[in-house]
Amino acid sequence: MPTDMEAALAGIVRAGRAPGLHGVVVTRGEDLVFEHYGEGPDVAWSGPLGTVTFGPDTLHDLRSVTKSVVALLYGLALARGHVPDPKAPLYAYFPEYRDLAGRTGLTVGHALTMTLGLEWDESVPYTSTANSEIAMETAPDRYRYVLERPIVEDPGTTWRYCGGASALVGGLIARGTGVPLEEFARTALFEPLGITAFEWARGDDGVAAAASGLRLTPRDLARIGRHVLESGSPWVSRMLTPYVTIGEGLDYGYQWYLGPDWVGGFGNGGQRLYLRPDLGLVVVVTAGRYNLPDDHATSATVLDEVVLPAFAPGR
Repeated sequence: MPTDMEAALAGIVRAGRAPGLHGVVVTRGEDLVFEHYGEGPDVAWSGPLGTVTFGPDTLHDLRSVTKSVVALLYGLALARGHVPDPKAPLYAYFPEYRDLAGRTGLTVGHALTMTLGLEWDESVPYTSTANSEIAMETAPDRYRYVLERPIVEDPGTTWRYCGGASALVGGLIARGTGVPLEEFARTALFEPLGITAFEWARGDDGVAAAASGLRLTPRDLARIGRHVLESGSPWVSRMLTPYVTIGEGLDYGYQWYLGPDWVGGFGNGGQRLYLRPDLGLVVVVTAGRYNLPDDHATSATVLDEVVLPAFAPGR
């Protein structure tokens, strides 16, 4: 199986069909069944890194896969009684914004499912403050920036991609636990899984970017994926429940994408965490195709033409 994947990957790389590929990690059960690292230019959330030779210990931006990790952290905080149930009213936990009247219908669950109904636009490149997430990260108060956005749709009805929703979830964790988001992540999730190295970028206000700021090694992201597959916790079941349909054959749970037989997290540039519960399979792909319209083409090609054929029935 590893030989098959190695040959298939070499073929698509040679044909120029996996541009910007930085890393691939495939695990099944406790076994690391395939691993590949490349070399090329990369950037961190905060700036260029130059040409990087990637390896098992190289941290990589997860970009919006961070959101899926934050949703998992929310469940850990909820189990400890630190944060409200998703059915709770959202604005009640941000009492300093009482001046934002008429928003009592918004719940924590609306933030977790990105159905807040707020005006939000991330279609503009992430190099511009015209992008709502970048505007939030450069604002003096990220929570006010999000919470004062105009309501343009009935909450709970329409999915709108919104890094601000993730920021609110991260804020609830930090407020409820009494420690910064990255510190709670370290003690509640990373250290129990044996993850010792990570970075978490901060916005101009000094707050960890819950929407996109986490950096991990591909192996460690795979450990988190394995935890999701095997924990069996009520929260994971709730987190991976389809709450809103966002496309044909594609639903959304609590900050996780849900397909017919897979769940996953996607990040700008081609970052992907892909789980196949039926196969016990965890796949991590990292890439450097940031801000390109086809940024996920490389990770999709690796998944569809290298990894999944190796686990086809009868193999």
